[in-house]
Amino acid sequence: MEYEPSENDPIRIPIEDVLDLHTVSPKDVIPVVEEYLSEARRLGFQAVRIIHGRGIGVQREAVRKTLARTPFVESFSDAPMEAGGWGATVVTLRTDPATIGPLCSARS
Repeated sequence: MEYEPSENDPIRIPIEDVLDLHTVSPKDVIPVVEEYLSEARRLGFQAVRIIHGRGIGVQREAVRKTLARTPFVESFSDAPMEAGGWGATVVTLRTDPATIGPLCSARS
């Protein structure tokens, strides 16, 4: 008998230096970004780009609030125009081993 995935199964995505949120449901944006950041950090990425789109800025704001409370995020800013401009955020992750830890220990 073959396993058929249900809508409650986690979606596995490859961890690369770019995360495109266009296919992510708005209710899932924050947990997806949190998990992505943790995995990117664990895999040794020093910088990533999160594409949230331009729209009216709701996803951009959710992404940036998550980044601001994540202890291993060193900095973030709009991407260069050729990489999405204000429709994407470039994130620099800390390389200090003392900042490695679960996202739940993030500052508020």
